[in-house]
Amino acid sequence: MKKLKNEKELVKKAIAEGMKYGEERGVVEFEPTDSANEKIEYIYRLLVHDKVIQPIPQDQISQLSMRHKLAIWASKLK
Repeated sequence: MKKLKNEKELVKKAIAEGMKYGEERGVVEFEPTDSANEKIEYIYRLLVHDKVIQPIPQDQISQLSMRHKLAIWASKLK
């Protein structure tokens, strides 16, 4: 897994876009007390469920790999 050049900013963008995506679908309402890790995991699982992104193999799922996958997704958004 090669780290992206601006991965930190892309993860922030992915969280913002993922929150908007989930709330527009009406499947989730994020609370201000939710941690970034909780948001990342929920957004990752929602996008995989909706077949927006490819799932990571079950034995390789970690917080780091989910962050990376979401950063890649965010880099492809307009």
